[in-house]
Amino acid sequence: MSSELLYLSNADVQHLQISPREAREAVLAAFSDNAAGRNIGLPKSIITTGPRSWFISMSSASEPKSVATAKWVAVVPVDGSHARSRVNGLVCVSDYKTGVPIAVLDGNSITLIRTAAMSAAAAGYLAPDAPKTIGLVGCGLQALSHLDAFIDLFPSLRRIHLLSRSVRSAERIATAASEKQLDAIIATDPDALLSESEIVVSTVPSSPGFKPFLDARSLPPSSFASAVDGGRSWRPETLTAFDRLFTDSLQQSTSPADASERPVESPRFDGDLVHLASGSSRSPPPIRALFAFRGFVIADLALAELAIRKARDLGIGTILPR
Repeated sequence: MSSELLYLSNADVQHLQISPREAREAVLAAFSDNAAGRNIGLPKSIITTGPRSWFISMSSASEPKSVATAKWVAVVPVDGSHARSRVNGLVCVSDYKTGVPIAVLDGNSITLIRTAAMSAAAAGYLAPDAPKTIGLVGCGLQALSHLDAFIDLFPSLRRIHLLSRSVRSAERIATAASEKQLDAIIATDPDALLSESEIVVSTVPSSPGFKPFLDARSLPPSSFASAVDGGRSWRPETLTAFDRLFTDSLQQSTSPADASERPVESPRFDGDLVHLASGSSRSPPPIRALFAFRGFVIADLALAELAIRKARDLGIGTILPR
């Protein structure tokens, strides 16, 4: 039995060049397996250590993939004098049958890939056919990851609207979008962005005194919104404008979150990605659909297993003694 442990850093995971299609298909397969009882994922366990500070643990196991994973994430406010991420995590992987630890992966890079893959996976079931416009509300790293994921899923996209508290961040995404042959428009009015976008992705981080500002009633009648922020940037009183509301796992969440991270009382989710991937729930367009989610661990399992397989094939990563 090997006592070697594979470590994949952020740079290693990027070097694997996991394509949006590979990531999306891995996530869909994991949720399909979950629907069939072939893997297990437990809801997040959260330790609150202060305002906007948490330690989060998630665990999952898959007999068909022969892996079990535990993801550990720390969310801590960033001091302006320190150049570090507010979110930091690791994914630890063990062999399903023997229990032997086989790998540790940078959690931040895996999270970026799996989150965009989850949005795209849901869009494949809920979004309009051949959309031409997409709007990104929030222009950080998740916006870049989602740009790649949605261009891969919808080659029909021609125009992108960008809204950000930082003009520099919006300009960075606009440059990346232009290189992918999309016309980029930096917006200042959220309602105008929503009214012009068939696809919307909100990735707005929490902040002191934050107030929701997105009005679902401004969306086109046939549209899809992915709320990576759990729904905090959407005005709760307008959520009834959505015809269908979905999340990644009803086991973990039953309704979108408000600005204080608490579940809204109404409306509640109609279904989750588990049901969508099983083929038991599909909504005919035109509808306004919301996919509001906070990340379910079986998606991390899917991406970790894919990354380990690719790393072994390509000889990427560092072997550590145990």
